Amino acid sequence: MISWINGDLIDLWQTNQKFFVLINCQGLGYEIQILKSFFLKLKTNQISNKNITLWIKHIKKEDSDLLFGFTSKEQKNFFIEVLSIRGVGSQIGIGILNKFSISEVINAIQTQNKKLICSVPGIGQKMSDRLILELKSKFKSEIQFSEEKTKDVFVIKDPEINKMIEDLQLTLQTLSYKNKEIKTILPIIIKEVDLLAKQENNLSFEKLLKSAMNYLDKDSSYLDR
Repeated sequence: MISWINGDLIDLWQTNQKFFVLINCQGLGYEIQILKSFFLKLKTNQISNKNITLWIKHIKKEDSDLLFGFTSKEQKNFFIEVLSIRGVGSQIGIGILNKFSISEVINAIQTQNKKLICSVPGIGQKMSDRLILELKSKFKSEIQFSEEKTKDVFVIKDPEINKMIEDLQLTLQTLSYKNKEIKTILPIIIKEVDLLAKQENNLSFEKLLKSAMNYLDKDSSYLDR
């Protein structure tokens, strides 16, 4: 059973909506289906084709051995959990991870966002109901953590901007700003996000961080204006 691989890229190709790499590991070539995001990074040379490491889910069938590769153990474990649900095959699991991050899927489960789940090719209404029900049980601890987290986080519908705000909070915490201070300036920053998002190419994490630090470094009385 192959569970992990490290080697150099020999080739990569796309067949319909499936993405593959051929990895040379100690003289053997392994054909592995990967996620679209990783495929595009390799194709556009955003990452090196040397010393590629993938977490592998090896699925043995009567007439074939299938290898699915992921850049993180969390992706692999999520894929395995999805496959354990009745009626859900490997391509559905890959399709979910091709379209959404794990945190986005957990958020969809928490909010019972069936429309989002159904947007994955091959998932209908009945399967989305089953996925939400069973994944809610499998990821109970993550969902509870997410629910606790949202008590202190301002939720934004756009997942990219929401991620940017979460990263901003973590960065400010690492810079030794107090949580109470950070929470105080978040409404101001979110208003700026709305403004900057309307201006083409004018929204960036660096700008938000600089703005947040400017507010935090001023007198707290300024924040009450």
